[in-house]
Amino acid sequence: MNSAGIVTVSYIAATILFILALGGLSNQETARRGNWYGIIGMAIAVLATILGVVTQHYTLLLVALLIGGSIGLMLARRVQMTQMPELVAILHSLVGLAAVLVGFANFMDHSTALTGVELTIHSIETYLGVLIGAVTFSGSIIAFGKLSGRISGKPLMLPARHFLNLGLLLVAIWCGREFAQQAAVGGGMVPLVIMTVIALIFGIHMVMAIGGADMPVVVSMLNSYSGWAAAATGFMLSNDLLIVTGALVGSSGAILSYIMCRAMNRKFLAVIAGGFGTGGGTTVSGGEVEGEVVPIQPEETAELLANAKEVMIVPGYGMAVAQAQHTVYEITKALRGKGINVRFGIHPVAGRMPGHMNVLLAEARVPYDIVFEMDEVNEDFPNIDVSVVIGANDIVNPDAQEKPDSPIAGMPVLEVWKGGTTIVLKRSMATGYAGVGNPLFYKDNTRMLFGDAKDSLDAVLKAL
Repeated sequence: MNSAGIVTVSYIAATILFILALGGLSNQETARRGNWYGIIGMAIAVLATILGVVTQHYTLLLVALLIGGSIGLMLARRVQMTQMPELVAILHSLVGLAAVLVGFANFMDHSTALTGVELTIHSIETYLGVLIGAVTFSGSIIAFGKLSGRISGKPLMLPARHFLNLGLLLVAIWCGREFAQQAAVGGGMVPLVIMTVIALIFGIHMVMAIGGADMPVVVSMLNSYSGWAAAATGFMLSNDLLIVTGALVGSSGAILSYIMCRAMNRKFLAVIAGGFGTGGGTTVSGGEVEGEVVPIQPEETAELLANAKEVMIVPGYGMAVAQAQHTVYEITKALRGKGINVRFGIHPVAGRMPGHMNVLLAEARVPYDIVFEMDEVNEDFPNIDVSVVIGANDIVNPDAQEKPDSPIAGMPVLEVWKGGTTIVLKRSMATGYAGVGNPLFYKDNTRMLFGDAKDSLDAVLKAL
């Protein structure tokens, strides 16, 4: 078999492994195996490319691989689980940047002579690759800033922002036409550069206009964009594996975005238009929610839990910030040892990215068979004796069902207030990422356990 044949077979094997990886990652119990499929598939793809496609500059390639691999390994070892959302966002930006650089390099490479329709198609592929890559790059940088707290989560609402976006789109289309025409006669750099600047501005404006409450959708949306950027790069380079892999990432990211939007009763275009959600962390205004909260101490919490038969734990971003997942597992183990049925209810957009809570619980070795999605447990809350809400806010807000004019109206939520007693762990009475007050805190069957979630849960565990 010749070199091209070996490369083709290797790419097919890598593609199959990537598909198996996606299938494995769809379930907690098979996620580890799915990760290994992905790792092996990428190793095969890289080796096949280096040994079968690359023909020169091996020293530069190996140096780049060593530098990139070292940085990746260092980040993987140092990054905290609470920082995973911003890490994912910044990795998406690198995919976008790679698409832009490959696009420009491919455009300036005149070693392959194309003419007629082939040249026009290649020019369009290059243009789209740079366009999607630039939007992904700048948008991901802003998402990283918002998720890491370097940029406010409050949406930037510019006057006539929709007309601004429309204007940028029309100019990008015009530049595309000019680029295709000029590329046919050996030019095109000016419209390509203009479009790149416009795409960068569009990516910044698009994500800046999206409020903090929609950030899980933004993460999955940028994931999709990075996939399409990779697919466009594959078309530029005539690389089948990049095309297939990019399409897999792009389509799976788009499906995930749809699932996230459905979980928040939001339309995808409404998310892109922005305007929902504020910076969060603001104190609830006096007239927003009326009533008095009833505080509870860790010892009383432990007593309630010990006397319960059915316990539901609802984790949120506060658990991630406090890194309380290991204490949560110890409490779960202690309660199950007493014969108490403990389950976890996970909202699709809990945390700052899809699956954030599942990853934290898996890290703490919480058994997979007691972790359930919202739809699987919502009907059970009337039979729950004690619900423990750890640092969650918007995903347990009754206003989503009871207040039609609320910013989160219609958003599916975990109906914890329908149970016996709800214990909410929070540092303060600040709002969630959507910036709206939560009447759950003032209900008669709700008790507030104030303080750092880990410290509070450590005290509860000790009392147990």
